[in-house]
Amino acid sequence: METYLHELQERKERARQMGGEKKVAAHKKKGFYTARERIAKLVDAGSFLELGLLNTSDQQGAATKSPTDGLIGGVAKIDGRPVVIKAFDKTVFAATEGAVFMRKSKKLHEYAVKRGFPLITLAEGGGLRMPDGMGSDNISRFMMPYQLLHHDRKVPLITGIFGDSYGGPTWFAVSSDFVSQVKGTCMAVAGPRMLEIATGEQITPEQLGGWEMHATETGQIDHAAEDEGDCIRAIKEYLSFVPSHAGEQSAVIPSNDDADRLLHEATELVPTRMKRAYDMKKLIALIVDDHHFFELKEEFGKALITGFARMNGRTVGIIANQPMFFAGAAGAQECEKATDFIVQCDSFHIPLIFLHDIPGFRVSSGAERSRIPSKIILWNQALVHSTVPKLSVVIRKSIGAAYSNMCGPDMGGDFVVAWPTADINFTGPEVGINVVYGRELEDAEDPKAARQELLDTWTFESSPYKAASKHLIDDIIDPRDTRAFLCQTLEYACLNNGSISERKLANWPTGY
Repeated sequence: METYLHELQERKERARQMGGEKKVAAHKKKGFYTARERIAKLVDAGSFLELGLLNTSDQQGAATKSPTDGLIGGVAKIDGRPVVIKAFDKTVFAATEGAVFMRKSKKLHEYAVKRGFPLITLAEGGGLRMPDGMGSDNISRFMMPYQLLHHDRKVPLITGIFGDSYGGPTWFAVSSDFVSQVKGTCMAVAGPRMLEIATGEQITPEQLGGWEMHATETGQIDHAAEDEGDCIRAIKEYLSFVPSHAGEQSAVIPSNDDADRLLHEATELVPTRMKRAYDMKKLIALIVDDHHFFELKEEFGKALITGFARMNGRTVGIIANQPMFFAGAAGAQECEKATDFIVQCDSFHIPLIFLHDIPGFRVSSGAERSRIPSKIILWNQALVHSTVPKLSVVIRKSIGAAYSNMCGPDMGGDFVVAWPTADINFTGPEVGINVVYGRELEDAEDPKAARQELLDTWTFESSPYKAASKHLIDDIIDPRDTRAFLCQTLEYACLNNGSISERKLANWPTGY
Protein backbone atom coordinates (compact mmCIF):
# COMPACT_ATOMS: atom_id res chain seq x y z
CA MET A 1 0.00 0.00 0.00
CA GLU A 2 2.84 2.40 0.80
CA THR A 3 4.20 1.90 -2.70
CA TYR A 4 0.83 2.65 -4.27
CA LEU A 5 0.32 5.74 -2.11
CA HIS A 6 3.82 7.01 -2.85
CA GLU A 7 3.24 6.65 -6.59
CA LEU A 8 -0.11 8.46 -6.35
CA GLN A 9 1.45 11.29 -4.38
CA GLU A 10 4.32 11.62 -6.85
CA ARG A 11 2.01 11.68 -9.86
CA LYS A 12 -0.22 14.34 -8.33
CA GLU A 13 2.72 16.45 -7.26
CA ARG A 14 4.19 16.36 -10.78
CA ALA A 15 0.83 17.41 -12.20
CA ARG A 16 0.64 20.38 -9.84
CA GLN A 17 3.98 21.61 -11.21
CA MET A 18 2.13 22.36 -14.49
CA GLY A 19 4.54 22.73 -17.43
CA GLY A 20 7.59 22.51 -15.21
CA GLU A 21 9.79 24.93 -13.33
CA LYS A 22 11.32 26.64 -16.40
CA LYS A 23 8.03 27.22 -18.19
CA VAL A 24 6.30 28.44 -15.04
CA ALA A 25 9.18 30.83 -14.34
CA ALA A 26 9.09 32.16 -17.91
CA HIS A 27 5.33 32.68 -17.68
CA LYS A 28 5.58 34.54 -14.38
CA LYS A 29 8.52 36.64 -15.66
CA LYS A 30 6.13 38.13 -18.22
CA GLY A 31 3.98 39.38 -15.36
CA PHE A 32 1.27 36.71 -15.52
CA TYR A 33 -0.25 34.63 -12.76
CA THR A 34 -0.30 30.89 -13.37
CA ALA A 35 -3.63 29.16 -13.89
CA ARG A 36 -3.44 27.74 -10.37
CA GLU A 37 -2.68 31.14 -8.89
CA ARG A 38 -5.69 32.64 -10.68
CA ILE A 39 -7.95 29.97 -9.22
CA ALA A 40 -6.51 30.50 -5.74
CA LYS A 41 -7.09 34.26 -5.92
CA LEU A 42 -10.66 33.83 -7.18
CA VAL A 43 -12.12 31.13 -4.93
CA ASP A 44 -12.57 30.75 -1.19
CA ALA A 45 -9.45 29.38 0.50
CA GLY A 46 -9.41 25.58 0.66
CA SER A 47 -12.60 25.17 -1.35
CA PHE A 48 -11.18 24.05 -4.72
CA LEU A 49 -11.87 20.38 -5.49
CA GLU A 50 -9.86 19.57 -8.60
CA LEU A 51 -11.14 17.08 -11.15
CA GLY A 52 -8.86 15.52 -13.74
CA LEU A 53 -5.58 16.33 -12.01
CA LEU A 54 -4.06 13.15 -13.48
CA ASN A 55 -5.16 13.87 -17.06
CA THR A 56 -2.53 13.90 -19.78
CA SER A 57 -2.57 14.11 -23.56
CA ASP A 58 -3.54 10.88 -25.29
CA GLN A 59 -1.14 11.59 -28.19
CA GLN A 60 1.76 9.14 -28.41
CA GLY A 61 4.81 10.35 -26.51
CA ALA A 62 3.10 13.44 -25.08
CA ALA A 63 1.89 12.12 -21.70
CA THR A 64 4.89 13.28 -19.66
CA LYS A 65 4.77 16.77 -21.21
CA SER A 66 1.08 17.46 -20.61
CA PRO A 67 -0.04 17.54 -16.98
CA THR A 68 -3.84 18.02 -16.80
CA ASP A 69 -3.59 18.28 -20.62
CA GLY A 70 -3.40 22.04 -20.13
CA LEU A 71 -6.79 22.53 -18.45
CA ILE A 72 -7.16 22.83 -14.69
CA GLY A 73 -10.75 22.41 -13.57
CA GLY A 74 -13.08 21.50 -10.78
CA VAL A 75 -15.63 22.83 -8.31
CA ALA A 76 -15.09 25.51 -5.68
CA LYS A 77 -16.85 28.24 -3.75
CA ILE A 78 -16.78 32.02 -4.19
CA ASP A 79 -18.11 33.90 -1.18
CA GLY A 80 -19.70 30.63 -0.11
CA ARG A 81 -21.42 29.96 -3.46
CA PRO A 82 -20.52 26.81 -5.42
CA VAL A 83 -19.11 27.33 -8.91
CA VAL A 84 -17.39 25.29 -11.60
CA ILE A 85 -13.97 26.58 -12.66
CA LYS A 86 -11.95 25.99 -15.83
CA ALA A 87 -8.49 27.56 -16.10
CA PHE A 88 -6.35 27.26 -19.24
CA ASP A 89 -2.71 26.50 -18.39
CA LYS A 90 -0.37 28.40 -20.72
CA THR A 91 2.66 26.42 -19.51
CA VAL A 92 1.35 23.23 -21.13
CA PHE A 93 1.43 23.29 -24.93
CA ALA A 94 0.58 27.03 -24.81
CA ALA A 95 -2.89 26.17 -23.42
CA THR A 96 -3.94 24.68 -26.72
CA GLU A 97 -6.86 22.25 -26.67
CA GLY A 98 -6.21 18.55 -27.06
CA ALA A 99 -8.66 15.66 -27.03
CA VAL A 100 -8.48 15.12 -23.25
CA PHE A 101 -8.63 18.88 -22.61
CA MET A 102 -11.85 19.11 -24.61
CA ARG A 103 -13.38 16.04 -23.00
CA LYS A 104 -12.73 17.51 -19.55
CA SER A 105 -14.12 20.89 -20.60
CA LYS A 106 -17.31 19.24 -21.81
CA LYS A 107 -17.72 17.25 -18.59
CA LEU A 108 -17.21 20.34 -16.43
CA HIS A 109 -19.80 22.25 -18.47
CA GLU A 110 -22.29 19.40 -18.14
CA TYR A 111 -21.75 19.21 -14.38
CA ALA A 112 -22.26 22.95 -13.95
CA VAL A 113 -25.62 22.71 -15.72
CA LYS A 114 -26.59 19.49 -13.93
CA ARG A 115 -26.07 20.98 -10.46
CA GLY A 116 -26.94 24.59 -11.23
CA PHE A 117 -23.49 26.12 -10.64
CA PRO A 118 -22.16 29.17 -12.53
CA LEU A 119 -19.39 28.21 -14.97
CA ILE A 120 -16.28 30.41 -14.87
CA THR A 121 -13.58 30.15 -17.54
CA LEU A 122 -10.16 31.71 -16.92
CA ALA A 123 -8.92 31.76 -20.48
CA GLU A 124 -5.88 32.16 -22.65
CA GLY A 125 -4.32 29.99 -25.32
CA GLY A 126 -4.00 29.15 -28.96
CA GLY A 127 -7.11 27.12 -29.75
CA LEU A 128 -7.24 23.58 -31.10
CA ARG A 129 -3.95 21.67 -30.77
CA MET A 130 -2.62 20.78 -34.20
CA PRO A 131 -1.76 17.08 -33.69
CA ASP A 132 -5.11 16.40 -32.03
CA GLY A 133 -7.14 18.20 -34.68
CA MET A 134 -5.41 17.13 -37.89
CA GLY A 135 -7.13 14.75 -40.29
CA SER A 136 -10.74 14.29 -41.27
CA ASP A 137 -11.33 11.89 -38.38
CA ASN A 138 -10.00 14.23 -35.71
CA ILE A 139 -11.57 17.44 -36.96
CA SER A 140 -14.87 15.56 -37.23
CA ARG A 141 -14.65 14.95 -33.46
CA PHE A 142 -13.68 18.51 -32.53
CA MET A 143 -16.28 20.77 -34.05
CA MET A 144 -17.92 23.57 -32.01
CA PRO A 145 -18.95 22.19 -28.58
CA TYR A 146 -22.61 21.17 -28.75
CA GLN A 147 -23.21 21.93 -25.08
CA LEU A 148 -22.04 25.52 -25.61
CA LEU A 149 -24.39 26.09 -28.56
CA HIS A 150 -27.37 24.66 -26.67
CA HIS A 151 -26.59 26.22 -23.32
CA ASP A 152 -29.67 28.51 -23.33
CA ARG A 153 -28.46 30.44 -20.30
CA LYS A 154 -29.20 27.59 -17.87
CA VAL A 155 -26.41 28.87 -15.63
CA PRO A 156 -24.35 32.07 -15.92
CA LEU A 157 -21.29 31.72 -18.15
CA ILE A 158 -18.45 34.00 -17.06
CA THR A 159 -15.12 34.37 -18.87
CA GLY A 160 -11.91 36.19 -18.03
CA ILE A 161 -9.39 36.77 -20.83
CA PHE A 162 -6.05 36.67 -19.00
CA GLY A 163 -3.72 36.28 -21.97
CA ASP A 164 -3.73 36.15 -25.75
CA SER A 165 -6.69 33.99 -26.72
CA TYR A 166 -7.40 32.47 -30.12
CA GLY A 167 -10.01 29.93 -31.20
CA GLY A 168 -11.52 28.07 -28.25
CA PRO A 169 -11.10 30.77 -25.57
CA THR A 170 -12.73 33.26 -27.91
CA TRP A 171 -15.70 30.97 -28.56
CA PHE A 172 -16.24 30.64 -24.80
CA ALA A 173 -15.98 34.39 -24.33
CA VAL A 174 -18.48 35.41 -27.01
CA SER A 175 -20.90 32.78 -25.70
CA SER A 176 -20.67 34.14 -22.15
CA ASP A 177 -22.95 36.42 -20.16
CA PHE A 178 -20.01 38.39 -18.78
CA VAL A 179 -16.50 38.86 -20.20
CA SER A 180 -13.63 40.76 -18.61
CA GLN A 181 -10.50 41.19 -20.76
CA VAL A 182 -7.19 42.18 -19.21
CA LYS A 183 -5.62 45.15 -20.97
CA GLY A 184 -2.63 44.14 -23.09
CA THR A 185 -4.18 40.85 -24.20
CA CYS A 186 -5.70 39.84 -27.52
CA MET A 187 -8.92 37.93 -28.24
CA ALA A 188 -9.56 36.79 -31.81
CA VAL A 189 -10.50 33.81 -33.99
CA ALA A 190 -6.89 33.31 -35.13
CA GLY A 191 -3.58 34.88 -34.14
CA PRO A 192 -1.47 37.37 -36.13
CA ARG A 193 0.97 34.66 -37.27
CA MET A 194 -1.86 32.52 -38.62
CA LEU A 195 -3.34 35.53 -40.40
CA GLU A 196 -0.04 36.42 -42.02
CA ILE A 197 0.48 32.86 -43.27
CA ALA A 198 -3.10 32.41 -44.46
CA THR A 199 -3.88 35.85 -45.88
CA GLY A 200 -0.65 37.88 -45.95
CA GLU A 201 -2.12 40.42 -43.54
CA GLN A 202 0.38 41.81 -41.04
CA ILE A 203 -1.17 43.10 -37.84
CA THR A 204 -0.31 43.43 -34.16
CA PRO A 205 -2.26 41.51 -31.50
CA GLU A 206 -3.56 44.81 -30.10
CA GLN A 207 -4.90 45.87 -33.50
CA LEU A 208 -6.38 42.44 -34.14
CA GLY A 209 -8.26 41.91 -30.90
CA GLY A 210 -7.05 44.20 -28.14
CA TRP A 211 -9.28 45.31 -25.28
CA GLU A 212 -9.83 48.76 -26.74
CA MET A 213 -11.22 47.42 -30.01
CA HIS A 214 -13.57 45.04 -28.19
CA ALA A 215 -14.62 47.66 -25.65
CA THR A 216 -15.40 50.39 -28.17
CA GLU A 217 -16.10 48.70 -31.52
CA THR A 218 -17.27 45.10 -31.18
CA GLY A 219 -18.91 45.15 -27.74
CA GLN A 220 -17.70 41.58 -27.21
CA ILE A 221 -16.38 42.35 -23.74
CA ASP A 222 -18.30 43.78 -20.79
CA HIS A 223 -15.34 44.98 -18.76
CA ALA A 224 -11.75 46.00 -19.50
CA ALA A 225 -9.52 45.02 -16.58
CA GLU A 226 -6.45 47.02 -15.62
CA ASP A 227 -4.66 43.84 -14.57
CA GLU A 228 -5.35 40.25 -13.57
CA GLY A 229 -6.39 41.24 -10.06
CA ASP A 230 -8.95 43.68 -11.45
CA CYS A 231 -10.29 40.97 -13.76
CA ILE A 232 -10.75 38.60 -10.81
CA ARG A 233 -12.46 41.37 -8.80
CA ALA A 234 -14.87 42.09 -11.68
CA ILE A 235 -15.76 38.40 -12.07
CA LYS A 236 -16.60 38.18 -8.37
CA GLU A 237 -18.66 41.36 -8.46
CA TYR A 238 -20.64 40.24 -11.50
CA LEU A 239 -21.29 36.90 -9.82
CA SER A 240 -22.69 38.70 -6.75
CA PHE A 241 -25.51 40.19 -8.84
CA VAL A 242 -26.72 37.10 -10.72
CA PRO A 243 -28.38 33.87 -9.54
CA SER A 244 -26.49 30.58 -9.65
CA HIS A 245 -28.88 29.08 -12.19
CA ALA A 246 -32.06 29.79 -14.13
CA GLY A 247 -34.27 28.18 -11.49
CA GLU A 248 -33.57 30.75 -8.78
CA GLN A 249 -33.44 34.50 -8.26
CA SER A 250 -30.51 36.66 -7.25
CA ALA A 251 -29.90 36.86 -3.52
CA VAL A 252 -31.39 39.82 -1.68
CA ILE A 253 -28.56 41.65 0.10
CA PRO A 254 -29.86 43.71 3.04
CA SER A 255 -28.83 47.36 3.00
CA ASN A 256 -28.94 50.11 5.58
CA ASP A 257 -29.78 52.59 2.81
CA ASP A 258 -33.31 53.84 3.49
CA ALA A 259 -35.71 52.75 0.73
CA ASP A 260 -37.60 56.05 1.22
CA ARG A 261 -34.50 58.24 1.03
CA LEU A 262 -35.31 61.52 -0.72
CA LEU A 263 -33.12 62.58 -3.65
CA HIS A 264 -32.74 66.28 -2.85
CA GLU A 265 -29.69 66.55 -5.13
CA ALA A 266 -31.67 65.32 -8.15
CA THR A 267 -33.45 68.64 -8.63
CA GLU A 268 -30.09 70.37 -9.00
CA LEU A 269 -28.39 67.63 -11.00
CA VAL A 270 -30.85 67.42 -13.91
CA PRO A 271 -31.17 70.73 -15.81
CA THR A 272 -34.62 71.82 -16.95
CA ARG A 273 -33.07 73.19 -20.15
CA MET A 274 -33.32 70.32 -22.61
CA LYS A 275 -30.09 71.12 -24.43
CA ARG A 276 -27.93 71.16 -21.34
CA ALA A 277 -26.03 67.93 -20.70
CA TYR A 278 -25.56 66.19 -17.35
CA ASP A 279 -24.10 62.87 -16.25
CA MET A 280 -26.85 60.24 -15.91
CA LYS A 281 -24.44 58.05 -13.93
CA LYS A 282 -24.61 60.57 -11.10
CA LEU A 283 -28.39 60.29 -11.01
CA ILE A 284 -28.18 56.48 -11.03
CA ALA A 285 -25.76 56.64 -8.09
CA LEU A 286 -28.25 58.82 -6.21
CA ILE A 287 -31.09 56.36 -6.78
CA VAL A 288 -29.55 52.96 -6.05
CA ASP A 289 -28.57 51.28 -2.77
CA ASP A 290 -25.38 52.66 -1.23
CA HIS A 291 -24.74 54.65 -4.45
CA HIS A 292 -23.14 51.53 -5.97
CA PHE A 293 -23.59 50.75 -9.68
CA PHE A 294 -21.77 48.00 -11.62
CA GLU A 295 -21.64 49.15 -15.24
CA LEU A 296 -21.33 46.82 -18.24
CA LYS A 297 -19.90 47.73 -21.66
CA GLU A 298 -18.93 51.20 -20.44
CA GLU A 299 -17.05 52.15 -23.62
CA PHE A 300 -19.49 50.62 -26.11
CA GLY A 301 -22.58 52.54 -27.23
CA LYS A 302 -21.76 55.32 -24.77
CA ALA A 303 -25.09 57.13 -25.22
CA LEU A 304 -26.74 54.25 -23.33
CA ILE A 305 -25.85 53.00 -19.85
CA THR A 306 -26.43 49.40 -18.74
CA GLY A 307 -25.49 47.68 -15.53
CA PHE A 308 -26.51 46.18 -12.22
CA ALA A 309 -27.39 47.74 -8.88
CA ARG A 310 -29.60 46.97 -5.91
CA MET A 311 -32.84 48.59 -4.80
CA ASN A 312 -33.77 47.85 -1.20
CA GLY A 313 -31.44 44.85 -1.41
CA ARG A 314 -32.84 43.38 -4.64
CA THR A 315 -30.72 43.10 -7.80
CA VAL A 316 -31.99 45.22 -10.70
CA GLY A 317 -30.77 45.88 -14.20
CA ILE A 318 -30.68 49.53 -15.21
CA ILE A 319 -30.98 50.87 -18.76
CA ALA A 320 -30.52 54.64 -18.96
CA ASN A 321 -29.78 57.20 -21.62
CA GLN A 322 -26.58 59.23 -21.24
CA PRO A 323 -26.97 62.89 -22.34
CA MET A 324 -23.18 63.35 -22.13
CA PHE A 325 -22.84 61.53 -25.48
CA PHE A 326 -24.88 62.43 -28.59
CA ALA A 327 -27.40 64.11 -26.22
CA GLY A 328 -28.49 60.57 -25.32
CA ALA A 329 -29.56 59.66 -28.86
CA ALA A 330 -29.14 55.94 -29.59
CA GLY A 331 -27.24 54.48 -32.53
CA ALA A 332 -26.60 50.93 -33.70
CA GLN A 333 -24.24 50.13 -30.82
CA GLU A 334 -26.72 51.35 -28.22
CA CYS A 335 -29.42 49.15 -29.77
CA GLU A 336 -27.19 46.07 -29.60
CA LYS A 337 -26.20 46.89 -26.04
CA ALA A 338 -29.82 47.28 -24.90
CA THR A 339 -30.94 44.04 -26.56
CA ASP A 340 -28.07 42.08 -25.06
CA PHE A 341 -28.82 43.39 -21.56
CA ILE A 342 -32.60 42.85 -21.71
CA VAL A 343 -32.08 39.25 -22.83
CA GLN A 344 -29.62 38.58 -20.02
CA CYS A 345 -31.78 40.15 -17.29
CA ASP A 346 -34.93 38.39 -18.44
CA SER A 347 -33.15 35.04 -18.62
CA PHE A 348 -31.97 35.34 -15.01
CA HIS A 349 -35.10 36.90 -13.46
CA ILE A 350 -33.58 40.35 -12.89
CA PRO A 351 -36.13 43.25 -12.90
CA LEU A 352 -35.40 46.16 -15.23
CA ILE A 353 -35.47 49.90 -14.55
CA PHE A 354 -35.52 52.35 -17.48
CA LEU A 355 -34.47 55.99 -17.06
CA HIS A 356 -35.36 58.05 -20.15
CA ASP A 357 -33.54 61.07 -21.50
CA ILE A 358 -33.43 60.39 -25.22
CA PRO A 359 -34.07 62.75 -28.16
CA GLY A 360 -34.55 59.81 -30.54
CA PHE A 361 -32.23 57.70 -32.69
CA ARG A 362 -29.13 58.89 -34.52
CA VAL A 363 -30.51 58.72 -38.05
CA SER A 364 -28.21 59.11 -41.06
CA SER A 365 -27.20 57.28 -44.21
CA GLY A 366 -24.42 55.66 -42.16
CA ALA A 367 -26.96 54.49 -39.60
CA GLU A 368 -29.02 52.92 -42.36
CA ARG A 369 -25.95 51.06 -43.63
CA SER A 370 -25.44 49.74 -40.09
CA ARG A 371 -28.97 48.26 -40.29
CA ILE A 372 -30.34 50.47 -37.55
CA PRO A 373 -34.00 49.76 -38.42
CA SER A 374 -33.43 46.05 -37.73
CA LYS A 375 -31.52 46.82 -34.53
CA ILE A 376 -34.26 49.16 -33.26
CA ILE A 377 -36.92 46.52 -33.86
CA LEU A 378 -34.77 43.76 -32.32
CA TRP A 379 -34.51 45.90 -29.17
CA ASN A 380 -38.30 46.28 -29.19
CA GLN A 381 -38.81 42.56 -29.74
CA ALA A 382 -36.58 41.70 -26.80
CA LEU A 383 -38.45 44.22 -24.66
CA VAL A 384 -41.98 42.98 -25.39
CA HIS A 385 -40.98 39.31 -25.03
CA SER A 386 -39.31 39.93 -21.66
CA THR A 387 -41.50 39.02 -18.69
CA VAL A 388 -39.54 40.32 -15.70
CA PRO A 389 -40.91 43.41 -13.90
CA LYS A 390 -40.14 46.61 -15.79
CA LEU A 391 -40.30 50.07 -14.25
CA SER A 392 -39.95 53.13 -16.46
CA VAL A 393 -39.27 56.76 -15.52
CA VAL A 394 -39.13 59.59 -18.07
CA ILE A 395 -36.55 61.88 -16.49
CA ARG A 396 -36.39 64.65 -19.07
CA LYS A 397 -37.15 63.78 -22.68
CA SER A 398 -38.36 60.72 -24.58
CA ILE A 399 -38.95 61.42 -28.24
CA GLY A 400 -40.39 59.42 -31.11
CA ALA A 401 -39.87 55.70 -31.52
CA ALA A 402 -37.23 55.79 -28.78
CA TYR A 403 -40.05 56.32 -26.25
CA SER A 404 -41.16 52.75 -27.00
CA ASN A 405 -37.64 51.30 -26.88
CA MET A 406 -37.14 52.76 -23.42
CA CYS A 407 -40.26 50.91 -22.24
CA GLY A 408 -42.89 53.56 -22.76
CA PRO A 409 -46.64 52.79 -22.61
CA ASP A 410 -47.89 49.47 -24.01
CA MET A 411 -44.42 47.89 -24.02
CA GLY A 412 -45.04 45.55 -21.10
CA GLY A 413 -43.90 47.80 -18.29
CA ASP A 414 -45.47 47.41 -14.84
CA PHE A 415 -45.34 51.14 -14.19
CA VAL A 416 -44.55 54.09 -16.49
CA VAL A 417 -44.18 57.48 -14.84
CA ALA A 418 -42.55 60.82 -15.60
CA TRP A 419 -40.93 63.70 -13.85
CA PRO A 420 -42.80 67.02 -14.30
CA THR A 421 -39.88 68.17 -16.47
CA ALA A 422 -40.53 65.42 -19.02
CA ASP A 423 -40.81 66.24 -22.74
CA ILE A 424 -42.70 63.48 -24.59
CA ASN A 425 -43.56 63.86 -28.26
CA PHE A 426 -43.20 62.51 -31.79
CA THR A 427 -40.21 64.76 -32.39
CA GLY A 428 -38.29 67.51 -30.61
CA PRO A 429 -39.67 71.07 -30.75
CA GLU A 430 -37.04 72.63 -33.02
CA VAL A 431 -37.17 69.86 -35.60
CA GLY A 432 -40.95 69.56 -35.41
CA ILE A 433 -41.57 73.26 -35.91
CA ASN A 434 -39.18 73.43 -38.85
CA VAL A 435 -40.87 70.46 -40.53
CA VAL A 436 -44.48 71.43 -39.87
CA TYR A 437 -44.31 75.24 -39.94
CA GLY A 438 -41.18 75.94 -41.99
CA ARG A 439 -42.87 77.77 -44.86
CA GLU A 440 -45.25 79.56 -42.55
CA LEU A 441 -42.35 80.93 -40.55
CA GLU A 442 -40.58 82.10 -43.70
CA ASP A 443 -43.63 84.21 -44.59
CA ALA A 444 -44.24 85.56 -41.07
CA GLU A 445 -43.79 89.28 -40.40
CA ASP A 446 -41.77 88.50 -37.28
CA PRO A 447 -40.33 84.97 -37.70
CA LYS A 448 -38.56 85.05 -34.35
CA ALA A 449 -41.73 85.91 -32.39
CA ALA A 450 -43.77 83.41 -34.40
CA ARG A 451 -41.21 80.67 -33.71
CA GLN A 452 -41.23 81.42 -29.98
CA GLU A 453 -45.03 81.25 -29.88
CA LEU A 454 -44.95 77.88 -31.62
CA LEU A 455 -42.23 76.65 -29.24
CA ASP A 456 -44.36 77.61 -26.24
CA THR A 457 -47.33 75.74 -27.71
CA TRP A 458 -45.18 72.72 -28.56
CA THR A 459 -43.76 72.64 -25.04
CA PHE A 460 -47.27 72.53 -23.59
CA GLU A 461 -48.28 69.74 -25.95
CA SER A 462 -45.15 67.76 -24.95
CA SER A 463 -45.66 68.01 -21.21
CA PRO A 464 -46.44 64.75 -19.38
CA TYR A 465 -49.69 66.13 -17.96
CA LYS A 466 -51.63 65.41 -21.18
CA ALA A 467 -50.60 61.74 -21.12
CA ALA A 468 -51.27 61.53 -17.38
CA SER A 469 -54.75 63.03 -17.73
CA LYS A 470 -55.77 60.24 -20.12
CA HIS A 471 -54.06 57.53 -18.04
CA LEU A 472 -51.56 56.81 -20.79
CA ILE A 473 -48.86 56.96 -18.13
CA ASP A 474 -49.40 55.98 -14.50
CA ASP A 475 -48.29 59.12 -12.68
CA ILE A 476 -46.08 62.18 -12.55
CA ILE A 477 -43.72 61.97 -9.60
CA ASP A 478 -41.62 64.42 -7.63
CA PRO A 479 -37.99 63.81 -8.70
CA ARG A 480 -37.01 63.62 -5.04
CA ASP A 481 -39.34 60.61 -4.60
CA THR A 482 -37.78 58.57 -7.43
CA ARG A 483 -35.94 56.09 -5.21
CA ALA A 484 -38.91 55.63 -2.88
CA PHE A 485 -41.27 55.16 -5.83
CA LEU A 486 -39.03 52.57 -7.50
CA CYS A 487 -38.44 50.60 -4.28
CA GLN A 488 -42.18 50.53 -3.53
CA THR A 489 -43.33 49.55 -7.01
CA LEU A 490 -40.55 46.99 -7.34
CA GLU A 491 -41.80 45.29 -4.19
CA TYR A 492 -45.35 45.05 -5.56
CA ALA A 493 -44.17 43.90 -9.01
CA CYS A 494 -42.13 41.08 -7.48
CA LEU A 495 -44.82 39.70 -5.16
CA ASN A 496 -46.37 36.28 -5.85
CA ASN A 497 -43.34 35.23 -7.91
CA GLY A 498 -43.86 38.23 -10.17
CA SER A 499 -40.14 38.48 -10.74
CA ILE A 500 -39.88 34.92 -12.10
CA SER A 501 -39.46 35.29 -15.84
CA GLU A 502 -40.98 32.95 -18.40
CA ARG A 503 -37.48 32.95 -19.99
CA LYS A 504 -38.77 33.44 -23.52
CA LEU A 505 -35.42 34.94 -24.48
CA ALA A 506 -33.16 32.30 -22.94
CA ASN A 507 -32.19 30.75 -26.28
CA TRP A 508 -31.65 34.07 -28.06
CA PRO A 509 -28.11 34.52 -29.38
CA THR A 510 -25.33 36.14 -27.38
CA GLY A 511 -24.47 38.70 -30.08
CA TYR A 512 -26.58 41.14 -32.09
